[in-house]
Amino acid sequence: MKKIVLCPNPIRDIDLAYTETIRRRLTERGMEVVLCPLHYVTEERTEPEGAELCALQDQIRGADLIICIGGDGTILHLARVAAPYEIPILTVNMGRRGFIAELEREDTEKLIDIAAADAYSIQRRMMIDVTVRRNGQIIHEAFALNDAVVRGVTRLVDIEVYGDDRPITRFIGDGIIVCTPTGSTAYSMAAGGPIIEPNARNLAITPICAHALIAKSFVLAPNRAVTVKITLGDGKQGYLAVDGGSFALENQDEIKVTQSKYVTRLVKASERSFYEIVNDKLGEL
Repeated sequence: MKKIVLCPNPIRDIDLAYTETIRRRLTERGMEVVLCPLHYVTEERTEPEGAELCALQDQIRGADLIICIGGDGTILHLARVAAPYEIPILTVNMGRRGFIAELEREDTEKLIDIAAADAYSIQRRMMIDVTVRRNGQIIHEAFALNDAVVRGVTRLVDIEVYGDDRPITRFIGDGIIVCTPTGSTAYSMAAGGPIIEPNARNLAITPICAHALIAKSFVLAPNRAVTVKITLGDGKQGYLAVDGGSFALENQDEIKVTQSKYVTRLVKASERSFYEIVNDKLGEL
């Protein structure tokens, strides 16, 4: 029996109403369906009648497919959990723009047909490994689908960037973004970075509000090791955000970003090209 894990974001799917429709329809098609909401806003849990809520980590092993119901933030969170298990993710947008999601909530029939199919097209998205080194010691490790952002808190910081230990750029500004092709349509794009096809293999670096005319975006080969060194003045603070998670940085910390051995496996469900999706999403108000 095919095992499907439903991972909704209860903030987006109020009372899990849409999720319950999907659960019921998949069960009627003879599939084992496990409901694993990512988190709850309050302690009061609203469980659809006849559905038992399960912990994602307990259910993800042995699953054939994960259906993610939420916005891009939900997908980014789930990608980090699912990647080590090599389980494909079918994504349904319940957020606003939803650059990563393949389907919209009105695509229910298509979702059911794809989930019930024996095979589907899978797009492998590059991920990144991120480490923080302080005084020669690694003190923090993470990996991500979108990006790693190095920033100052309220004040400008001095940023040095290296590729395979060779200088790329240095500037004073708000910070810098190192992103994957998937992340190129997120914060990097808003900061003036290039849009890259999501199935490409590249690293892109984009300065944030740099006080230097020569501080431009760079698109690098995937095997490059990008190192960012942050210099903080007296009383200044910095932080690293890896797909949203925050880690406090100190003066002269070095952040290293490389291509991860993990990839995010996204089910390709839409017939629209990446260019159509970008133009549609960017045309929205």
